[in-house]
Amino acid sequence: MNMAKNKNLIYIAISLVVFIVLAFLYSTPVFTGKQLFQHDIVQYRGGAKELLDYRADTGNETYWSDSMFGGMPTYQMGSRFNGDIIKKIDSYLNILPRPVNYIFLLFSGFFLLGMVAVRNWKYALLGATFFGLSTYFYIAIAAGHNGKINTIEYFAPLLAGILLVYMRKQYIWGFIVTTLFMGLQIAANHPQMTYYLFIALGFLFISELIRVIQKKTEVKHFLISSGIIAASCLIGVGMNSQRIMANSEYIKETVRGKQILTNDSHTEGNSGMDKESMLMWSYGKLETLNLFIPRLMGGGSQEPEGKEMMAKIQELVQQNVESQAEYDRISKGFGSLTYWGDQPGTSGPAYQGAIVCFLAVLGFFFASKKYRYWILGASILTIFLAWGSNFMALSDFFIDFVPFYNKFRAPSSILVVVELLFPLIAIIGLYKFFTDEKLTEEYKQKILTYVGGGTLGLILILLIFGKSLLGFHTDNEQAYLPPFLLDYLTDERFKLFRIDAIKAFIYIVITVIALFLSLKKKLNQNIVLIVIGAVSLFDLWTVNKRYLNDENYVDKIFAENPFQTESSDLLAEKVQGNPNLESIIANVNVNKTLETIADKDKTHYRIFNNILGTFSETNTSYFKSSIGGYHAVKLRRYDDVINEYFQVMDSVKVPNILNLLNAKYWVVGSPEQPQAVPNPTANGNAWFVSDLKFVNTANEEIKSIGLIDNKKTAVIASSDKEYFNSKPVQADSTATISLTGYQPNELEFKSKSRTPQLAVFSEIYYPHGWKMFVDEKEVPYIKADYLLRAVHVPAGNHNIRMIFEPEVIEKGKWISLLCFGLFIILSGLGIFMMNKKKKEIIETV
Repeated sequence: MNMAKNKNLIYIAISLVVFIVLAFLYSTPVFTGKQLFQHDIVQYRGGAKELLDYRADTGNETYWSDSMFGGMPTYQMGSRFNGDIIKKIDSYLNILPRPVNYIFLLFSGFFLLGMVAVRNWKYALLGATFFGLSTYFYIAIAAGHNGKINTIEYFAPLLAGILLVYMRKQYIWGFIVTTLFMGLQIAANHPQMTYYLFIALGFLFISELIRVIQKKTEVKHFLISSGIIAASCLIGVGMNSQRIMANSEYIKETVRGKQILTNDSHTEGNSGMDKESMLMWSYGKLETLNLFIPRLMGGGSQEPEGKEMMAKIQELVQQNVESQAEYDRISKGFGSLTYWGDQPGTSGPAYQGAIVCFLAVLGFFFASKKYRYWILGASILTIFLAWGSNFMALSDFFIDFVPFYNKFRAPSSILVVVELLFPLIAIIGLYKFFTDEKLTEEYKQKILTYVGGGTLGLILILLIFGKSLLGFHTDNEQAYLPPFLLDYLTDERFKLFRIDAIKAFIYIVITVIALFLSLKKKLNQNIVLIVIGAVSLFDLWTVNKRYLNDENYVDKIFAENPFQTESSDLLAEKVQGNPNLESIIANVNVNKTLETIADKDKTHYRIFNNILGTFSETNTSYFKSSIGGYHAVKLRRYDDVINEYFQVMDSVKVPNILNLLNAKYWVVGSPEQPQAVPNPTANGNAWFVSDLKFVNTANEEIKSIGLIDNKKTAVIASSDKEYFNSKPVQADSTATISLTGYQPNELEFKSKSRTPQLAVFSEIYYPHGWKMFVDEKEVPYIKADYLLRAVHVPAGNHNIRMIFEPEVIEKGKWISLLCFGLFIILSGLGIFMMNKKKKEIIETV
């Protein structure tokens, strides 16, 4: 018994070594000190610069930063929480260089799940490669969606813990594993991914409940198991109380919270995003087949083949187009050359692997019923939900009636659930195929024939009739492109598809032959597993390398400081046409301009960068506080102002708004010749107003701020009228107020006035955590001009201070520590009781 156990431990250790080797082999540039260049992490480095500088300078944490969008909490910008033990565990687990850490944990997490599900290291190892090489993960890594991947790392081990409780009746180990990985899942801080996982886990719970009703499971076991899992999840969530409490408070004030305005797209008081924003990235129904054939609808919007196609198209246009009108019409028809699916654009397909999908279908016939039905139900629902706007009946139901569903955008990303469940059902089914004596050879052969024949037949149909079935063009292209271009485009796209379809056909043929030979006793189980593993590994590896390859790695200096301010021959040589680095060269002059402004004027103000895309860049934030930024969870009021004023650049209203936001400098011109333009009319950090304009609705409030003289008048919501009871406001042309001290989470002002005034601050209103002091006495403050803070200041000389001290941080800290302590105590007690029971059994024997 001990010998078998030790042998198993050796195989497990070897498997973990294999995962490390595979992860490093995939990421060979890390051996030379290169680092991933990820778009979203570049944006993070700019947006989080003030936070990171404050941490480095003071050793403390700021939970507010002025770097982006006029100022916002840092909860979604990489802030750290004191006493956050579970996050430290996460950092230790992710100690390997990126992306080796992600790949290794994806492999090893699923390996644990495989060991729980089939209790055989060979199948666990095979399943780990199925899951860990899912193409979507590599696309996400390349883009810099690190929080998403960090969360997905813990999908499989969390499910393993739950299965330990429900399926294996290992209550103590199940509690420990479930609690730990629930805590790590939440600490990874991508609630959308966790939410999607729990939709799938809901099917597991329903399945277990049905088994109780059918008397296939004892009621007592079900109640104990459900209680343990519920407690595990609660404690795991509790370990993250700081993060959750802070974010839940924050979310209410963002674009994911209640809407403030009433207009064509939404109504005041409704929660979540408008449907159009939510469902923009919806998977096409036929596009779902790219789980099986990667380029069914093309690859990413920017594939290397697109350059050759564009060159040929330009040649065809020159040869055939004779008028400007025809040229203009053709221009309207072009989108992406290498992607023609239903989404606005994509970085690549959610390819699961031809072999994995084939084995998953087999798994639904061979796996035990306690797995197959809940996995099938969860897979079907999540595929339907991924269709988003292409299946509005279901999407409407979930948006309107399922709690929190309307907080998340891009429904296509729910396919991560399928990417977890297909490898799981695949290895369970494969294991049963080889080991379940209840499955007759005749049944196996029949299912293998039907599924293999059906799968290969589907590929042949797509190859033969693909042009008529799939079209290989969009409606827009058909409407605007002349036949000579449309025919060329569809032919080239069909070639891309055909290559991948033929590969899928070959991979499935190899798998089917191997399984048939095993039935005929021509190949043993181990050889079949090696063949399947090798072919699947080759398939997924080569597809993944289209999206995450050596070009994604750059010298350390570029990864850590992508905001270069000096161009040189050495810099140009290092870039060497790398498309990931071209933006560094292109933005050098803009960065230099921003750096010059920040060096010459060290006071506190904001910059309006109108060159790089104000609301989709953080170059500005890297050097100074910005009017814009790049973040998916902006404060609702600021987003409303962006939509109201910056979609159409009105020459009167927009400057008024920029003055309110203290945009002391504008950067205009072109990336090659940027110009820094001082804005002498900026309102400054604070100003006194004596004229108050009360309005009844939020719509009136936001429209007024672009029209009034906001240096003299403040727009106040009528709901704040009571604030001015016994607080008169009188004009004083000699009154002054100025900023005397700035930290992102603490500002000090000096004021002087002969009359009582309303001080308006060019600081974004946020109703949680900010405290206002006048002469060190805390006073209430209000919102003014739709999105700014204001406070009544009595006549005389005063010191005004505002400080950001969110109470949820301290409260959450103690709850987090309490929950972690509870986890340790219960785990220790459980292990003690388990060992005691084992000793009693040994003594009895």
